[in-house]
Amino acid sequence: MKLILPYPISANLYWRTVVAKGAQFANTYVSPDAVRYKRQVKIAAYDQGMREPIKGRVSVAVELYPHRPVDWQKRARASPMDWDDDVRCIDLDNALKVLLDALRKIAYTDDAWVRRIAAERMEPDHEGERVIVTVEPIVRVSPQPPLFLSAGDGSGGTRPENLH
Repeated sequence: MKLILPYPISANLYWRTVVAKGAQFANTYVSPDAVRYKRQVKIAAYDQGMREPIKGRVSVAVELYPHRPVDWQKRARASPMDWDDDVRCIDLDNALKVLLDALRKIAYTDDAWVRRIAAERMEPDHEGERVIVTVEPIVRVSPQPPLFLSAGDGSGGTRPENLH
């Protein structure tokens, strides 16, 4: 499933931590900005046809498009190959954590099922800031070979009860 989602907020704005006066522990919670972003992601995913989260292992690919500055043409003329290197953009690792959390129970049941991640910061374009996320189930062709094989099968394996 390919989803076009709102540009993520920074992981630095996603969580808030409060330490009560005299307390010996901190309480970390999802910020109001994060709640708002998660709601936007849920609505966008639903509008694009995502009705049920994928169960089991998934692969996630992320294309992060920062805002294109007004002077992008001037920058591109001056440095055609890397004009966008200094365009303001959320750090890719901050974007990933926020996105993976926001897509939990929407695109997949839990982010613990994400087994493969590919992410790239893209060149800003005329469509504006956004993130394109592709989530696909990982289909296993064959089961994992047994970890412990019997000693008599010629493989040199050992049964767990024979280990010392």
